[in-house]
Amino acid sequence: MCDKFKSSMMREFDMSDLGRMKYFLGIEVIQNEAGIFICQRRYAREILKRFGMENSNSVKNPIVPETRLSKYETGDEVDATMFKQAVGSLMYLTATRPDLMYGVSLISRFMGNPKSSHWLAAKRILRYIKGTLDFGILYKKDSKNAGLVSYTDNNYSGDWDDRKSTSSFVFIMGSGAISWISKKQHVVSLSTTEAEYIAAALCACHCVWLRRILEQLGAAERESSEIHCDNNSIIQLSKNSVFHGRCKHIGVRFHFLKDLVNDGIVKLKFCSSEEQIADIMTKPLKLEKFVKFRRMLGVINAAEV
Repeated sequence: MCDKFKSSMMREFDMSDLGRMKYFLGIEVIQNEAGIFICQRRYAREILKRFGMENSNSVKNPIVPETRLSKYETGDEVDATMFKQAVGSLMYLTATRPDLMYGVSLISRFMGNPKSSHWLAAKRILRYIKGTLDFGILYKKDSKNAGLVSYTDNNYSGDWDDRKSTSSFVFIMGSGAISWISKKQHVVSLSTTEAEYIAAALCACHCVWLRRILEQLGAAERESSEIHCDNNSIIQLSKNSVFHGRCKHIGVRFHFLKDLVNDGIVKLKFCSSEEQIADIMTKPLKLEKFVKFRRMLGVINAAEV
């Protein structure tokens, strides 16, 4: 069928068969016996050169632990256009670099009026890229766990300006991450339970969408998709329809999670904070933990492929 399709296209258009994909829209694809490796090292080099960071000293993590940025910083103003260009360039790089997701999401909040501290945070991300140019995601060919597994986490009241929480989730198939997000919640949570519950509900909605895509691709999920979280309260809340003091104020739309659990589409599963991969996308981590979670996402050096 593929041969017939290519032949019909060649008769209609001036085109040729280039074989297996190696480079597409800035994404480099390496296919071998180990599996499929994707990265954006050429694009990353272009970003560094564009912002004059190609000769900078590299660092081992994109955000310093305990970093606190605010839109009310008193430092000098920087060129807003340049800052927006840097953020936009970094956003596209997160297509194959989930380890950059939190840092890029954080600095994107200050595009309206960037200050010198915000630009320094952006430059640190660029310096981290300088030291990890060849990093990307490896999807191993012989991976045993081919089902859809997700992790969701939340940094309660993490934004210092409006005290909104940061939600994150990551979906993994086989050995590597296939979908991830880090974003500030739209509402102010009144408890850690509410913040975690909202994050889990958003993850569950995305899970339904991914399950439908897999079904269209002929790889439908037969079992409930596991969502790992490190909060027992939301697991109990998803099973118990009784509204108590900690949850009666939660928006109705987030209780869609209960229906998915009752229907067996998703299954909430407890995991310890030491195994909560999504933690890398909610706050700055210490180097040892950051490297561990980066590896668990499937992000490795191209030299290891």
